[in-house]
Amino acid sequence: MDRTMNAGPDLTTLAGAVGDATRIRMLELLMEGRALVAKELAFGTGVSPATATAHLQRLEQARLVRSTRQGRNKVFRLATPTVARMVEALMTVAVRSPRASATPEPLRAARYCYDHLAGRLGMGITDALLRAGHLSLRRRAFALTPSGEAWFQDFGIDLEPVREQRRHFAHRCLDWSERRDHLAGALGAALASHVFSLGWVERQPDSRGLIVTPGGQRGLKRHFGVL
Repeated sequence: MDRTMNAGPDLTTLAGAVGDATRIRMLELLMEGRALVAKELAFGTGVSPATATAHLQRLEQARLVRSTRQGRNKVFRLATPTVARMVEALMTVAVRSPRASATPEPLRAARYCYDHLAGRLGMGITDALLRAGHLSLRRRAFALTPSGEAWFQDFGIDLEPVREQRRHFAHRCLDWSERRDHLAGALGAALASHVFSLGWVERQPDSRGLIVTPGGQRGLKRHFGVL
């Protein structure tokens, strides 16, 4: 057989790394966007710390997660935003299954998708920016319009450092629960970070889900028309 026929991405290795219930659950937990230690990931997946360490080594070898030292602890996070998009895409496919109705309502309402807002909250904000003409649609991304440039600056987001990041600026991310694209990339992350800093949303314990605060309800309604 001509070996050149097998040239290309090593999907077999990737499939082996994610094709385990514990490892895919670890990736799902890291979709919160926070760095977690092995003990936290062990608790979240219901395995022993030693077993969790072995799974994390496999994920690191596949370049799906990366680890860094924080004091005495070794913390893990998703390796790149591309890995987060892969996990979200897998969720989009999985939501078609008969178990999709078992997805907790809070996750459908408001959640983090790695480092940006998703669920009905993320879609509501994206839709509002499109309706106002602050974003426009491109084939694989959103484009920031002149009015959008002014709006984000007025909202308190400095766009210059956002553009300097070595990642997609305004990526279109398919929302697995809403089945439409929401704002991701560096701009989506900056928007989520700013909304969080305003105290409009709070993290739910041990979950990607978000709680919209009373102040957030007022702010989201005033700025985006999101209820």
